[in-house]
Amino acid sequence: MTVTDTARQAGNSDTLEHLARVGLIAYGVVHLLVAWLAVQLAWFGGGGESADQSGAMSTLAESPIGKPLLWVVALGLIALAAWQAAEVIRWKSGWSASGKQRTKALRKSGNALVKAVIYGALAVLAIRFATGSGQSSSSSQQETTAGVFGWPFGQWLVGAAGLALIGVGAWHVRKGLNQHFMKQIDTSKASPSAVRLVTRLGQVGFPGKGIALAGVGGLLIWAAVTFDPSKARGLDGALRTILDLPFGQILLTLVALGIAAFGAFCLVRARYPERT
Repeated sequence: MTVTDTARQAGNSDTLEHLARVGLIAYGVVHLLVAWLAVQLAWFGGGGESADQSGAMSTLAESPIGKPLLWVVALGLIALAAWQAAEVIRWKSGWSASGKQRTKALRKSGNALVKAVIYGALAVLAIRFATGSGQSSSSSQQETTAGVFGWPFGQWLVGAAGLALIGVGAWHVRKGLNQHFMKQIDTSKASPSAVRLVTRLGQVGFPGKGIALAGVGGLLIWAAVTFDPSKARGLDGALRTILDLPFGQILLTLVALGIAAFGAFCLVRARYPERT
């Protein structure tokens, strides 16, 4: 049996699929908590938590069943990462093809690899908060940025990362506006009302998340231009920057609603399989 066959078998495993569904639910819950923290920031000055993934994990950790729940979240996210890693290997056979088949294989592999890294990083964050060693993502990003500044061409690398995030944010906005996300999930067995719900949540959720990601990218570029790692403040800093704009409370609330819609999309998305 080849590595690709093994990856395909792993990707089609019922156990991994069920765990991945748990991961999608966990991913959705994290976004809903981030949205709630953003609303708190907009209207109540925040609750002492960062309005980002670390704040969401900290909020979970402080709940009565927080630590066990964080382990469930981590397990689901690890399953999601493994699922996407299996997709990378599964599409590897198409890298040597030609034409559209090769383009599709490279695109699918690239998307799956990025998702695997994101899910894996969130799983590590959940484990850290479950074990009591979690810290603010903003401070962690500033430390990472300061470290990159010490590399050859580090300032350019930070700026490039910022541009990449802005590009990803724009891609999310475009994906929501043209409803491309519906091509990735199989709703053939869904009712018309369920399809409408998934569509509306995606139309609002993807642009909302895209704006937030673009804000993070903008802060990274500002950090690169000023050669100041303290400017790289992550999602919490991006949301606070939106709050400082004219009509900031309204704008931040709209972004929070978009992030919440994306979270709800992930919850509903867990119901439907991935299209190949």
